[in-house]
Amino acid sequence: MGNIGSYFAESFPPKSKFNVEDIPDLTGKVVIVTGGNSGIGYETIKVLLTKNAKVYMASRSKERAEAAISKLKAETGKEAIYLEVDLSNLDSVRKATDEFKSKEAELHVLFNNGGVMNTPIEQRTADGYDLQFGTNVIGHYLFTKRLIPLLIAGAQTSSDKKARVVNISSSAHLFTNSVSLDALKDPAALKKLGSGAMYMQSKFGVIVFSKELARRYGDKGIVSISLNPGNLKTDLQRHTPGAFMVFFGWLFSPAPFGALTPLYAGVSPQGAELNGKYLIPWARVGKPRPEAEDPKLGEKLWSWLEAETKE
Repeated sequence: MGNIGSYFAESFPPKSKFNVEDIPDLTGKVVIVTGGNSGIGYETIKVLLTKNAKVYMASRSKERAEAAISKLKAETGKEAIYLEVDLSNLDSVRKATDEFKSKEAELHVLFNNGGVMNTPIEQRTADGYDLQFGTNVIGHYLFTKRLIPLLIAGAQTSSDKKARVVNISSSAHLFTNSVSLDALKDPAALKKLGSGAMYMQSKFGVIVFSKELARRYGDKGIVSISLNPGNLKTDLQRHTPGAFMVFFGWLFSPAPFGALTPLYAGVSPQGAELNGKYLIPWARVGKPRPEAEDPKLGEKLWSWLEAETKE
């Protein structure tokens, strides 16, 4: 079909055959949603609370998280739990995972939803990496890796013997085929690549990471799924040029639609059988760029991430 064809096929999905009413009761399930105070994450948490899950909202801003938690309580009658984490700061990630492990012995679903898009190329993480790749890939890798023992424990207590990690990518990954690891701390190289290219590479990297996680931990009961949630109107576009949204804003759907595919991956009965898959709107199995499924690239990225985050 080609990358352009795949992009438009993902941008104009058919009506979803999956609905939130299809989600079973989630009493006893412990869930984390990163970036849950707005957009897709907020809509995901809203549904999870109505299904009786115990949900941690992992966000950077305590003020924004508490406001979102209050709004969710008014809407659902249930209360999410705030977990402070700045995914662009590896020490913050370590602190957050330590805090979570002090409260919970197991984790059933992790929605790696938080992220940034089209940020100024000069912006860096606290550890000196490109902000987009550092947040979207490196931060989520470390967050996930440190919670793997709890995910394995969660799988053992689940009726299907599975725990799930849902990794939010984008159709933007279709327009790149590599990750420029040597450029991530190099200001000149990053300037040459540009913010748009780094966003594409970060979303490509999410899929590479997700596939490698599936290879390494599938036999331990961890189901790792990457997905494109759809073109959505959320705060993620706050750094996107206004002219782009004027011309292409009609392609974007309301945020609640964006929760459908993550929820299908994370808490539907069918999602337990989707380890290593890439999903497209709405709640369908799709195909990423073939390079993203290359085991050699998966090994390379995982080894690099492991070395960069070594304690």
